[in-house]
Amino acid sequence: MSAAEHQAWTPAETQVLVRAMTRAPSVHNTQPWLLEVAPGALSVRERAEPVLPHHDPHGRDRAASCGAAVANLELAARALGRSCAAAFLPEHGQPDLVARLAVGGPEAPATEELRRFGAITHRVSHRAPFEGVAVPGPVVREIAGAGGAPGVEARPVRAGREIAVVARLLHHAAESFRRDSGYQRELSLWTIRDESSHRHGVGLAAGRIPAGSVPWAGLVRRATEVPARAELAHRLSGETLLLFVTADDTRLDHVRAGYALERAWLAAVGLGLAAAVLTQPLHLEPVRSALCEDLGLTGFPQALLRIGYAAEVIPPAPRRAAEEVLRPAAHHDPSAPGR
Repeated sequence: MSAAEHQAWTPAETQVLVRAMTRAPSVHNTQPWLLEVAPGALSVRERAEPVLPHHDPHGRDRAASCGAAVANLELAARALGRSCAAAFLPEHGQPDLVARLAVGGPEAPATEELRRFGAITHRVSHRAPFEGVAVPGPVVREIAGAGGAPGVEARPVRAGREIAVVARLLHHAAESFRRDSGYQRELSLWTIRDESSHRHGVGLAAGRIPAGSVPWAGLVRRATEVPARAELAHRLSGETLLLFVTADDTRLDHVRAGYALERAWLAAVGLGLAAAVLTQPLHLEPVRSALCEDLGLTGFPQALLRIGYAAEVIPPAPRRAAEEVLRPAAHHDPSAPGR
């Protein structure tokens, strides 16, 4: 048996890979990725569509979503007992190729990898309030450590002045999004599918704020009530916030930020916590610039992750079917022009 045949994926293994990848978080649950499976290799490609000109005008969130999918795929390969190494944006001639994972022979996964792989099916965007119980410092450090990646720092937002800065900027962003008619039209188009959220009033999907929640925990609609800044800062002080900062602001940085964020999110879920990611406010350039200046950041903020203990169970969002994500691996000629 050749090495390639030895490393070929069985149909059952392929299903494990696909299910893990499709459970990754994505902007407006668009799931903007495709998976190519070949013996000894996995390739993640970014879909050209959908485009979200108001929410994600530069494609940062779409690239980060694909990075999160790579994190899940890597864990799935490790849980299947294979060695795995991811290379991001490996070929300049293939701009849609986000990552290629080189998968080798048998290698037992670490206990932590299995725990985080198991967290994939339990990870949801927790847009509801947390219980208000502080996350212990050692746990926060473990989660932040899991979110470390080349060129990415998972930085806790400190109590006091930093929380006040974040509250002020998120308050400004929420008010801006409420008044933005283009943003509101786009939001309606992409969230009308989630009728269960509208019927049950989960988080902000129905335009209502559960007692004790925050307006950017989900989707800011016209009817969303934005608390005063002081109240906002008080509510934030009862949560744990991680800010993901990259050394640069290229597409590679966006992909790596999504990869790091998902690793931290899965570490949190594996430790019994819930989380939700916030990127919308950072698409407002004045908010992003002020965050850099007021917090003394040396890089570019890409996302905030709210972390806490869940006060209620949030159902998972629907996912694409396997046939929508999986496609045969293409054999590319390195000498051929890029597409």
